[in-house]
Amino acid sequence: MLFRSDKPANPTPMNKTAEPVSPGKINSIMEGTSIEGEIKSDSNIRIDGRVKGTINARGRVIVGQTGSIEGEIVCQSSDIEGTVIGKVNCQDLLSLKATAKLQGDINTKKLAIEPGAVFTGNCSMGGGVVKEMDPVRLRTENNPARPESQQATR
Repeated sequence: MLFRSDKPANPTPMNKTAEPVSPGKINSIMEGTSIEGEIKSDSNIRIDGRVKGTINARGRVIVGQTGSIEGEIVCQSSDIEGTVIGKVNCQDLLSLKATAKLQGDINTKKLAIEPGAVFTGNCSMGGGVVKEMDPVRLRTENNPARPESQQATR
């Protein structure tokens, strides 16, 4: 063999959604703490301090009212009460609470925005292609679709 790897094979397939290792436990970055760099977590994480960089969590990311993130968030789900500047990629539910300020693009399956939340950016939901409606199904029995008779006179 020309190439040999001493690393064990990856036990988790790449295409399988991994569950958080410790779903009941929460990592916490307290108010007054500032972190710069990449954070990886196999469980939930709560941020009440400041983070500049990427957060990658297999569980829920909670950004408290005093929390501030400048960078990318990749997670299973997220509750945002504080400030986020950057991309947010949630596999399930992204919830923007009334005190949330989000500036950046969102990619999520479900989105909940409370009144008072501020969001500036683009949002992509579902990750799939929107099915186009069949024009034949839009026709009614009494009004067959004819382009020349469809012109409204105003």
